[in-house]
Amino acid sequence: MNRIEARMKQLEQRGEKAFITYITAGLPDLEGTKALLKAKERAGCDVVELGIPFSDPVADGPVIQNASYQAICNGINLKKIFVAVEEVRKEGLELPIVFMMYYNTILHYGVEAFVKKCNEVGVDGLIIPDLPFEEQEDLKNCLKASDTTIFIQLVSPVSGDRIPMILENARGFVYCVSSMGVTGQGANFHKEVVQYLKHVKEVSKIPVMMGFGIRTAEDVKPMKDSIDGAIVGSYFINLMEESGYSTAVAEEYCSTFKRELNQL
Repeated sequence: MNRIEARMKQLEQRGEKAFITYITAGLPDLEGTKALLKAKERAGCDVVELGIPFSDPVADGPVIQNASYQAICNGINLKKIFVAVEEVRKEGLELPIVFMMYYNTILHYGVEAFVKKCNEVGVDGLIIPDLPFEEQEDLKNCLKASDTTIFIQLVSPVSGDRIPMILENARGFVYCVSSMGVTGQGANFHKEVVQYLKHVKEVSKIPVMMGFGIRTAEDVKPMKDSIDGAIVGSYFINLMEESGYSTAVAEEYCSTFKRELNQL
């Protein structure tokens, strides 16, 4: 059982909901990224999505696009990120790490070599927004060779009848996109988001996480009975930019959100 699955099992046993946050790798720099990962672990975050900078992040809105651009301008690339993850694991970080990335980066690195490296350095999961279900076989076959890194499935309000197929053999948790369009739309959820999440919850054998547009725990209160956790991305990036990537601000926000999420 990998770190994500172990964490989800612990949360289920405690009757808690998961809190997951996103940060862009390489901001403010790689040492700063490592410091933020440690702050999130201290604050009680359950999983972190580590965004791999990419030139054309099609699922992301202006905030994460800009963060990705800044990281690329700072010379951040996948090889350097692998080194940073390996270092922070050696420094004792046990927080589950999911790479949020685009498939072209993996193809360029080499699919087999990429999976091998993920296993070696301690990457626990992959979220790839531009890799449709029908095109996942090559990557999944490589992942099957080791149980260390798992593939996290995405579904959206228009997945409809495809949801049971997508989730049939899904692992870790399912990432439920809560709105149409890109990230960072500020609680502008799909008009039928409650019904959609109920459907996913009925079908899914694994925890259901809601992401896109979430800022506070209160944002997900209407859906609290249909989800097992919440994911915050753009809002957290804005918070970090405004605070100069303060680990104290990161820790306070994450611990507060986690507490309030479980008090809904």
